[in-house]
Amino acid sequence: MSVFLLFVCLVSGAAVGFLGGLLGNGGGLIAIPALMFLGMSQQLAQGTALIMVLPAITLAVRKYNQRTQIDKGIALTGAAGAVSFTWLGAKLALGINSSTLRLSYAFFLFLLASFYVLQGVNKKFVNKSSLIKPAPILTRLRAAILGMASGMLGGFFGVGGALMIVPIIASVFRFDHISAQALALAMIIPGSTIALITYSLAGQANWLVGIPLAIGSLIFVPLGVKQAYKLSENKLRACFASLLLCMVLMLVIETCIL
Repeated sequence: MSVFLLFVCLVSGAAVGFLGGLLGNGGGLIAIPALMFLGMSQQLAQGTALIMVLPAITLAVRKYNQRTQIDKGIALTGAAGAVSFTWLGAKLALGINSSTLRLSYAFFLFLLASFYVLQGVNKKFVNKSSLIKPAPILTRLRAAILGMASGMLGGFFGVGGALMIVPIIASVFRFDHISAQALALAMIIPGSTIALITYSLAGQANWLVGIPLAIGSLIFVPLGVKQAYKLSENKLRACFASLLLCMVLMLVIETCIL
């Protein structure tokens, strides 16, 4: 690897790490389309992004836990559910066409972005209804089911498990957005490890690119987490939805070009 490419990876990792810490997604959401612009297939981009994401989300969880205590029992139960389905999701992703996987990823992000937009529009209604009907309790059984679904998505898309868990924990179980991000990231760490191993064994992870990305990301993740606590919940939701829609546009453009 040239010195210039190493510098680009470090700087890119820093930017991705900051956004990952801010929005609670580990940065893989941004890294995957960026890596595909460098000529990587969807599968290779997903595996390489996992090299960066795994240490980033581990550090992010530590920083979140220092400010918002994570329920370790719920997190571990969700993680156990995720582990059981991550390998299956990864094997499915490695067996399909790269363009099909890219469009599936874009559609998934579009659905999530739409959910966040609708959630913001209906916030007043949700707040009024919450005064009448108490929030359901996030039991270990429910956490395990969430973990299974997130594990399948995380394995299939390389990242994405936490993206699905956050809105469910926040809207259904009425956690604040920061607490939902912290718990979701804690749940996906073991599953992300299995996904990385699976992609690596299949030769779909570029460690020469992934390691500098990870180093740059680790430096700026704490700054992203710190900034997240300064923003209102509505602004965090809006930033997240905007980022998702930008990623959808990038993926559609890449599909048309490649």
